Amino acid sequence: MPFANRTDAGRQLAQALLRYKDERAVVLALPRGGVPVAAEVAAALNAPLDLILVRKIGVPMQPELAMGAVVDGINPLVVRNEEVIALTGVDEVEFKAVCDTEVAEIERRRKRYLGGRPPIDVAGRIAIVIDDGIATGATTRAALRATRARKPKKLILAVPVAPTESLAVMQEEADEVVCLEDYENFGAIGYFYSDFRQTSDQEVIDTLARFAQAATQETPR
Repeated sequence: MPFANRTDAGRQLAQALLRYKDERAVVLALPRGGVPVAAEVAAALNAPLDLILVRKIGVPMQPELAMGAVVDGINPLVVRNEEVIALTGVDEVEFKAVCDTEVAEIERRRKRYLGGRPPIDVAGRIAIVIDDGIATGATTRAALRATRARKPKKLILAVPVAPTESLAVMQEEADEVVCLEDYENFGAIGYFYSDFRQTSDQEVIDTLARFAQAATQETPR
């Protein structure tokens, strides 16, 4: 296995991103699995850690198949996978119903993970979006588009592992893509971790708490 667990993956990923140490980067994790990976990167780069809340919009009868994704915000950003929608015959009413459910889950997670803390401003800064891997790419693409709208100086996607074909697509969304391992025959992200147990809500809350003080004390240079 390339990675023992998400912490190990984060440490390896941090080594590939060390050139951004002390460059006022902001590390944005996709919860929940991306948080322990991103925490290692943020610690190594002396960067604040924040979340980018994104949910897959799954096909009603096959929820693991993404027909889109939605990202948190005053006006949530929805990214549609028109090919999957057409192939599965999902109509607009069904799509909206699933989308509304995921928006509600995003709101739940935002309140639980962040309470009243506002998001860290990434405008004019290096934004590094991190997850524990890429599967279909729908949620990753949505996260990148939403982050781009926040006007970072540079947008970086950093993941431990991904399907080779997905990386070309991600190059169109990010200014730089850092991926430690990519495979033509991918399967699932968990295949590349010895320990891929689910990250809990409490682990996310505890990790963010460790970084909260540094984030609030950070001053512009």
